[in-house]
Amino acid sequence: MESHMAHDHGRPVRTYQKELFIALGITSLVMIVEFVGGLLTNSLALLSDAAHMLADVLALLLSIVAFTFSTKPPTTKRTFGLYRLEIFAAQINGGALVFLSLFIFYEAYQRLIEPEPVKSLLMMIIAGVGLVANAASALVLHRSSSKNLNVRASFLHIVGDLLSSVGVIVGGTIMYVTRWYVVDPIVSVIIGLIILKGAYGVVMETANILLAAVPKHVNLQELIREVEALDGVQSFHDVHVWTITSGVYALSGHLQIEDQLLSESPHILDKVREYLTTQYKITHTTLQPECESCATNFVCTLEPDATTNLRRTD
Repeated sequence: MESHMAHDHGRPVRTYQKELFIALGITSLVMIVEFVGGLLTNSLALLSDAAHMLADVLALLLSIVAFTFSTKPPTTKRTFGLYRLEIFAAQINGGALVFLSLFIFYEAYQRLIEPEPVKSLLMMIIAGVGLVANAASALVLHRSSSKNLNVRASFLHIVGDLLSSVGVIVGGTIMYVTRWYVVDPIVSVIIGLIILKGAYGVVMETANILLAAVPKHVNLQELIREVEALDGVQSFHDVHVWTITSGVYALSGHLQIEDQLLSESPHILDKVREYLTTQYKITHTTLQPECESCATNFVCTLEPDATTNLRRTD
């Protein structure tokens, strides 16, 4: 069967990179401010937020590197290029978040046993600066986060920071009024839980992609029934659907069609291709047409906006 290289599917990689660079600059600045502020105020919540931002800086850098490599052209050895680097980067990002949340839980436990005084007023001011900066970064990444898993992982980092800043401000207010310094580790635990929740979603989704699981938006049985309902199709079996990288889906399967002239078969295959592309956004489709009375089978590889390639496999 002929080799088909990966195609540019219109993903605005440069746009993603620009947004990530902006978020990186903002996050790096706020991380330094919160780290220094955490030392000055003796606030574990503020230091936890700064540590979270350090993980975010590394995650954003990793995302930028992944996007840079993912734009490399495909080769005969890597026919889909380096798209999967984006998924590996998102997996590492999620894993870093899990580790960070566990570290925060440990430090919070120590403070719960022996609460320490905190300079709550300065803590609130610094957290307020972080809140504004995190909101700006979240707005920058929000639109692309729904289109790309790697950007989504970075976006979740930033959202976690934003919520953390809110928690720090609330905790600082309570401590300023009541002098209940046990609130500081409690806020840290809440921050850790928020981080852990976001990390779980990213790790599970990237794991499913690496395990070639069926994409979430595809109901495989329903897809098969819909294709079998198309004119000229008798059955659709040995179907596999998987995700190459964010927003790029692939399918392979055996398509039993009605007996007819070989020259007429591409019409049915084009119809199936168009349906899969429009209804499920599946852009890499490899189909093997079969018919009951055919002496041979054929392999058809379909790409969007490309000519159908049909050739014998006997």
